[in-house]
Amino acid sequence: MKAVIIYESMYGNTRTIADAIAEGLRPDEAIVVPVAQARPELLDGAGLLVVGGPTHIHGMSRASTRRGAALAAGKPQSGLMMLPGAEGPGLREWLAALGRVDGPAAAFDTRLEMPAVFTGRASSGIARLLRQHGCTMVTKPVSFLVTKDNRLRAGEDSRARDWGQLLSGILAARIPA
Repeated sequence: MKAVIIYESMYGNTRTIADAIAEGLRPDEAIVVPVAQARPELLDGAGLLVVGGPTHIHGMSRASTRRGAALAAGKPQSGLMMLPGAEGPGLREWLAALGRVDGPAAAFDTRLEMPAVFTGRASSGIARLLRQHGCTMVTKPVSFLVTKDNRLRAGEDSRARDWGQLLSGILAARIPA
C-alpha cells in the first residue's frame, strides 16, 4: 500500500512528525512530501493520504500567520529557523485547489502543549476539507504537542510512529484478504 504524507511545517516539528508517521507506516511504502512540492499526480494509486500541519491561531496557517512565524524566526533570541518554502502556500491553499480525491485519509497537526480549547486544532479543519474532497477518514484527527519554546514534547516522535503503525493496521483490516 502506497501512503502519501503531505505536511506543512514552519520550524521542522511537523516535518519530524510526518517522517515518524512514515516510519510507522513502513518507510518503503510511505512518501513524505512538503506541501510546496505536493502535486495532484502524487496521489495517483495512493492507498492512504495523510495530511498534517501546524496549528496557527486555532486552525490551519494562513499567509499572515506564516509571515508572523517568519518574523518570530528572524529574532536572534528566538533560536528558531524557518524551513525552506515555509512562507509559501500552505495546506489551506493546497486543499482549496485539490480536486476530488476518493480514498482513505487521516489528519494530524502540531500544536502548543495546552488544552485544545485554548489552542485550536488544525487537524479538525484538515479532516473537514479532506472529507469535502471525497476522502473517508480512517480515524479521528490527532495532535502532536509542541512546548512553549517550540520544540516537540518528549516522546511525540515515538507516538507518531505508533500512530503510523495504527494507521497501517486499520488499512490492513479494511482490505479483504
